[in-house]
Amino acid sequence: MPANLRRAQDEYFSLEVEAVGTLSVASTVEDAVARADLAIDFVPDELESKLEIFSLLDRMAPPRCVFLTPTEVLSITDLASCVYRPERCFAVRGDLAREGKLRLIHPEGFLGEVFLQVERFLQALGRDVVVEADPDAPILMKNLVKTG
Repeated sequence: MPANLRRAQDEYFSLEVEAVGTLSVASTVEDAVARADLAIDFVPDELESKLEIFSLLDRMAPPRCVFLTPTEVLSITDLASCVYRPERCFAVRGDLAREGKLRLIHPEGFLGEVFLQVERFLQALGRDVVVEADPDAPILMKNLVKTG
């Protein structure tokens, strides 16, 4: 197992998730998301890495799977626009592994019921969650129609 994956396994297995689901480690993206309801990536917070993982998840995860990505700098609206299920993509700002508030960010056109499930999941982990719309201006969405 690669060193980064081993480090992530050690760090995130310490999260207490017994009450809300099962956490396991897989050696491939395909194995990790084959039956996932929620996929949380931990790739570097840079556009190319996030687009690559979103593309992989979109191809390999079941249609019901929700994508949750930790990012402090990228627009979830941009990332969501690159997959076939943009209404199931959300971002989180704050440290998932440590206590403190988390900002749960949604793009336009998100599924409210799915969003509430993600919020409840984070709350079940004992986290304070602040909900907000994507505060970042999309830069990838070139074909937006401007009215008015």
